[in-house]
Formats: sequence, structure tokens, C-alpha cells
Amino acid sequence: MSTDTRPAAPAPVQPRGPVRVERRLPRLAPLGLYLAGVALGAGLSALTGSSLSSTVVYGVVLGTLAVFLASRLVEGRRKATDRLVTCLVTTAFGVAMVPLVSLVWTVLDNGLARFDATFFSNSMFRVVGEGGGAYHAILGTLVITALATVISVPIGLMTAIYLVEYATGRLKRAITFFVDVMTGIPSIVAGLFAFALFTLLFGNDVRLGVMGAVALSVLMIPVVVRSCEEVLKLVPNELREASFALGVPKWRTIVKVVLPTAIAGLGTGVTLAVARVVGETAPLLVTVGLITGTNLDPFDGRMATLPVFAYYQLTQPGTDTQAFLDRAWTAALVLIILVMALNVVARLISRFLAPKTGH
Repeated sequence: MSTDTRPAAPAPVQPRGPVRVERRLPRLAPLGLYLAGVALGAGLSALTGSSLSSTVVYGVVLGTLAVFLASRLVEGRRKATDRLVTCLVTTAFGVAMVPLVSLVWTVLDNGLARFDATFFSNSMFRVVGEGGGAYHAILGTLVITALATVISVPIGLMTAIYLVEYATGRLKRAITFFVDVMTGIPSIVAGLFAFALFTLLFGNDVRLGVMGAVALSVLMIPVVVRSCEEVLKLVPNELREASFALGVPKWRTIVKVVLPTAIAGLGTGVTLAVARVVGETAPLLVTVGLITGTNLDPFDGRMATLPVFAYYQLTQPGTDTQAFLDRAWTAALVLIILVMALNVVARLISRFLAPKTGH
């Protein structure tokens, strides 16, 4: 005979009345309602003779309100709030994209007129009107940026290693504070610093490519320090402890364990720091100046750079104003392409140099 005395499971409680099924708007209904609100806002703006900015405001407000009210009536308060926030975030993204798309379109529309072989193969030596190019400025930008990278990367990387692996207490906080301050200094201050430094050493009339490299390195070093510091912090401490347990000294652990593990992030940070300074104009305008010929020696005389070339082409047109403006727009287009290429390189470094964890 069974002696099981366990209590029987309670019977499921049957719901009283009809069971409520969650109601949802059709898939494309929010988009349609939003566009209808935008169209209504555009019509209202046309009737009142408002500006384009007012049209955008009316459309966004009415479209968001239409989606919220429809969702509130059909789906309930929580889903309506979620759709309201989604509309606001999407609208903010669209507003942020407007100046970017406008900038790229304007530069492409005006810069493609001189985006030809002559622009990349000729300098402005003895050119006063049409023709000429930015060959000398492109090479000058590459030389000065490369020299600034050679100066900045060892200093920035070693500083980041010191902050993560060695520094403690007040000294670490002081270094971090000054690095953060340097990150926010205006670029013209870096140019004035380099100009004052070389003026004290060589006199008032000196203009050298290395001056521009030093000015750019002042802007680049704090970016390298901060990016490399954050990457080194992501290296697991277990790897360091395992190396120490094997009797490996600290310096060798950093060289053989920490840096190879963080190599992808370090390369990405350095590349983005280069992209940060490659388009700087103010420090190069103060330190390097401009020449119409080609000079690739950063230790001998003035050098041409692409940002300064674009600045002078825009602000000091000669006899043929349109030719100067075309060259300025094309120089701006080339700068955008350079920055975009550096960002692509950073992504490739992050993808292919990252440590492989799979088997």
C-alpha cells in the first residue's frame, strides 16, 4: 500500500473573463505614421511660410506624436514609451547625419573638378592661374606626419606602459591629469610652443618642417597615451601573473606578453592619433609656412603641407579665382580621403592583429 503523503499540486487557476492577447501595430505602421506626420508638418510649414528648419521641427514633432499616440491606443503605455524613445534616438541620428552628408556632398561636388593626374603630379612652382597641383603639399604632409609619428609613438607608448605597469599614487594621478589637459589644448598653442622653442634656438626667421612635426607631436602624444593606456588596461592580469610565476622579469613580461596581447588595440590607437593630426592647419601655418616648390627635407627650409595649401588657395586667390578655389576644394577632398584611409587601416589592424582565441 502506498504511503505517499506529499500534498497534491494545486490546480491551475483559470483566468476569469476573456484572455487578453497582446496587440501590436503592423510592421510598417510606425514608419508610415512618422512619414505622415512629417508630411503634415511640411504642409503646415508651407501654409505658414516658415523656413526649412521650422519644417524639420514641425515634421519631427508631429511624426513622433503620431507614432506615440497610435502605439498608446493600441499597444499600451510601455510599448508607446519605447517607440517614443526610439523615434527620438532615430531623429537625433538623422540630425547628426545631415551636416556630415552635406559636408561630404559639398566637398565631392566642388573637389572633383581638379581631381586629376595633374593635381597629383605637379606643384605650384611658377603657376599663377590654371593648372598646377598639390604634389609638393601631399608629399610634405606625409613627411611631416611621419616624422611626428616617429616622435610621438615611442614617447606616448612608453608613458602609457609606465602609467599602467609602474606608476602609483600621486605621481600617476599627476601624469594622468597633465595628459588630459594636453588632450584639450588648442592646436594653435602647440604651434606657438614649437615656434617659440625653435626661435630661441635658431632665431626669428627660422621655418622648418621639423618644427611642424614637433607641433603635431604635442597634439599627438596625449592621444597616443590615453588610447594605449586604455588598451593596456584590458590585458588580463592572469597573463602577467602566469608570466611572473614562471620567473620571467617584469620588463620581459611587458615585451613578450602584454604588448603582443594588446598589439591590435595599440595599432588602432596610434593610427587614429595620426588621423587626428594629419589635417591640422594652425600649427603648420605658424611653424612651416608655405612654398610653391617641392622640399622633402624637414631640416632645411619651409615645406608645403596640404592643409596650409588649401588655406592659402582659398584665402589668397590670384588672377584666376575659380582655379584657386578648385584647387582648395580638391585639397580638402584629398584630406578627407587620407583620414578615411587611416580609419580603414585602423579597422584592419584591429581585425587582423587581434589575438586569436579559437582553436
